[in-house]
Amino acid sequence: MYAKYIKRPLDFFLSLCAVLVLSPVLLILTVVGAVVMKGNPFFTQLRPGKDEKIFRLIKFRTMTCETDADGNLLPDEQRLTKYGKFLRSTSLDELPELFNILVGDMAVIGPRPLLVQYLPLYNERQKRRHEVRPGLSGLAQVNGRNSLTWEQKFEDDVFYVDHVTFLGDIKIILTTLLKVIQREGISQENNATMEFFTGSKESEEVMVTE
Repeated sequence: MYAKYIKRPLDFFLSLCAVLVLSPVLLILTVVGAVVMKGNPFFTQLRPGKDEKIFRLIKFRTMTCETDADGNLLPDEQRLTKYGKFLRSTSLDELPELFNILVGDMAVIGPRPLLVQYLPLYNERQKRRHEVRPGLSGLAQVNGRNSLTWEQKFEDDVFYVDHVTFLGDIKIILTTLLKVIQREGISQENNATMEFFTGSKESEEVMVTE
């Protein structure tokens, strides 16, 4: 009942309230970001949503667009600014995703939307993460965020898909707020964020046999 009829209207209401309450913060970060990044303060990227429908995710930009002599982007560690590190450590870079929730591309709670290029790499179980709308936060985020392995993340995602409840969402929201305050799981060891997903061993075995 909750997942089918209540979750989406509640997400719309919560995101609308959040946008209204946080509008001064959004405005300030937009202006400051434009100055620090010397241009567009927003980062947009195509991501797969529910049923693998592609949408455009919006966040505050945390990295510059600096390139090397060959025109290739520099490593994330070199392009991530001090301002960007602050945004990520406080999760303020995620605030524009409230608009993604408003229009129905995302939910407050659900599996995080990942890169489109990962779609062919998922095994059948991992693909189930797209049976629900992606979330601003999710079970994997409160269980470790970027400190988890990809396999651990996907297991949490699928578990959430099978256990969408009102009380479960409330618990994840409250735990998310605590994690943000504690600034836990922001990056993976030896990486600025999370290493790229290249497919699990199980996925590779399936591809070979096919």
